[in-house]
Amino acid sequence: MLDIIHAAGWPIWPLLATSILAVALVIERGLSLRRSRVMPRELLAEAQSLARRPELGADLLDRLDQHSPLGQILATGLRFRHRPRAEAVAALEDTGRRVAHELGRYLGGLGTIAAVAPLMGLFGTVIGMIEIFAAWSPTGSDPAQLARGISIALYNTALGILIAIPAVIFQRWYRSRVNDYVMEMESMASRLLNALPGPRSTNPRDSY
Repeated sequence: MLDIIHAAGWPIWPLLATSILAVALVIERGLSLRRSRVMPRELLAEAQSLARRPELGADLLDRLDQHSPLGQILATGLRFRHRPRAEAVAALEDTGRRVAHELGRYLGGLGTIAAVAPLMGLFGTVIGMIEIFAAWSPTGSDPAQLARGISIALYNTALGILIAIPAVIFQRWYRSRVNDYVMEMESMASRLLNALPGPRSTNPRDSY
């Protein structure tokens, strides 16, 4: 491994740093986007049970809010259970946007790495080509410098592509998972609204 790093020259160091960052983001999002952490089982049933209570303490709602991303949405619905339905829907939409943003955190960074890594590899290729041309002279060429230029060009190109491919795969996979979670949470929020004991409305037409 050290021989490869030495042969690839100094342009490989930014690529190595980028690869470490990409691995860290993939692991962090993989742990954060587990279903058990985002949408725990039985949480909707628990929220629907709480909705039947005449009063709910602020500490209970705060614990639900801090429990998980789904808990944030359900806690918002419970906080607005005695308000007009339009207000409850607006509050749930605001919370949903915030939760969706939190779930998609760092995915933009992972996508940036996927786009930049091949360019960084291409930069290393250019440095290698410069080394190759520098090896030529009117009186002959330096085989050692020529071989070093080829090594720099090939290793950096290969590493840039090697970083980009899994970064693209994981970024799209996590993005799809976030979209699925958001759709499921929207459905659960609607079910919670339907379970609320008839929020009051200031508009007489809402009673029809």
